[in-house]
Amino acid sequence: MTTATVTRPTEEQAAQQGRAARSRRWRAGGRRELIGLLFLLPAILIFGMFAWWPIVRGLIISFQRTDLMGTSEWVGLANFEALFADPLLGTAVMNTLLFVGLGVLIGFPAPLILASVLSTVRRYGGVYRFLVYLPVVIPPVVSVLLWKWFYDPGAGLFNELLGTVGLGPYPWLESPDTAMLSLVLESTWAGMGGTVLIYLAAMVGIPQELYEAAEIDGANLWQRIWHVMLPQLRTVIALLLLWQLINTVQVFTEPYVFTGGGPQNATTTVLLLIFRYGFQQGNYGQAAALAFLLALSLAVLSAVYLRATRSWSKS
Repeated sequence: MTTATVTRPTEEQAAQQGRAARSRRWRAGGRRELIGLLFLLPAILIFGMFAWWPIVRGLIISFQRTDLMGTSEWVGLANFEALFADPLLGTAVMNTLLFVGLGVLIGFPAPLILASVLSTVRRYGGVYRFLVYLPVVIPPVVSVLLWKWFYDPGAGLFNELLGTVGLGPYPWLESPDTAMLSLVLESTWAGMGGTVLIYLAAMVGIPQELYEAAEIDGANLWQRIWHVMLPQLRTVIALLLLWQLINTVQVFTEPYVFTGGGPQNATTTVLLLIFRYGFQQGNYGQAAALAFLLALSLAVLSAVYLRATRSWSKS
């Protein structure tokens, strides 16, 4: 009876076999990735056509003098020079920053406070959530027109209510001192419903044991909110604050429908100025230049904000 001899591969042969196996796996993986890319290619092309190409086209227009219909003339930095020479640019930037500041001061804590209150409601909680979210469903222009009637200096709802206690009437939209605040109040009411629901969903994920432990230690309601709830919501708060900053910088509907930028340009914002350049003056190159600077500013703001809040939101 003969015994079969088992031949073991040398180290070099084993290494070659390993490289061949890895090469086969890489080729198979490459084919799968190529097939996946081919399936994604139509979506990528459509997204690029409607998302990235307008950005590139706008950047090109910012260096041109064009009416978007006929021939275009390359003017270099002339649009940017004319933009910075416009005294209304500084006014628009300051008004936008004022709107952002008031929006953060009023519109940012309001949804968090309202969500904290709703999280403690046991009866008819669904009804209250529906009522809070209802303004989001209303079209923005309809909301602005509704509040425009509220602000009416003659027979407006707010002046009528304040008149019952001997206050007013106030020129809400007619005075440069109160016009921007009036816009912020309406914007907060119209847009905070979605933010409230996001906070409520995040609050559901907070372990109840943390609240119970804090209560056993003698913490009151405010201490439980400050030391338990808010630290657990750090990531959500950081993201929603960035979201609000980006949205408020791009405010357009409220000043356009409420006041048209008045009174005395007190509510003229950057986006409204872009609209005036492009669609009222026909200066599309200058409008594109300002839009590019706005987009660049938002990109820098987002990068700096995310860098500054990275450790805080994760700690």
